Amino acid sequence: MKRAAIGVRMHSGWGALVAVSNNDGIVEILVRRRVVVTIADARGGNQPYHFAKTLELSEAEKFLLDSSAASRRLALAAVRDLIGELSGQYIVVGAAVLLASGRALPPLAKILAAHPLIHAAEGEFFREAISKACESLDLPVTGIRERNLDEYVQSAFGEASTGMQQLVSTLGHSLGPPWTTDQKMAALAALVVLANKPADSR
Repeated sequence: MKRAAIGVRMHSGWGALVAVSNNDGIVEILVRRRVVVTIADARGGNQPYHFAKTLELSEAEKFLLDSSAASRRLALAAVRDLIGELSGQYIVVGAAVLLASGRALPPLAKILAAHPLIHAAEGEFFREAISKACESLDLPVTGIRERNLDEYVQSAFGEASTGMQQLVSTLGHSLGPPWTTDQKMAALAALVVLANKPADSR
């Protein structure tokens, strides 16, 4: 069975998900979709930490736990559906989630007291939702900092890395939209996962 991998670049409440294969040097984009991981009209919506700031700390903690559980359920359903969609021809061997700086966050009280930390925490909140969804399906997750993606591609593909980046960049001509930075980065990250997985894994 052919091998595939998933790449995801998350935003506030949604992410760009791309599934790719690379068999015998032939790169295929199997799936492109927008994954929504918040409930429409729910309290907090796409900005759970902004909403949590309006609550007492104990209420904020409970609210964020409940919101996280809801986002993980939605992410799990999306990833499970994608794997099922591909299962007839492909085995998904891993997922890549693009990360921000990777800096550890302080306790909740300090996060809610600083607006930049609120934004950082929300980014981590939604990246964690998709990561945990993949892990719950026994799908290994590789976190790749966005600023280091080129280095990962270089390490995975060596002399062929420039050609791989050019190929992914121009795939939109044949695929049509959407093929923005979101999809390009997600595809490259997924290709790195494939390149680093032995052919007999999973």
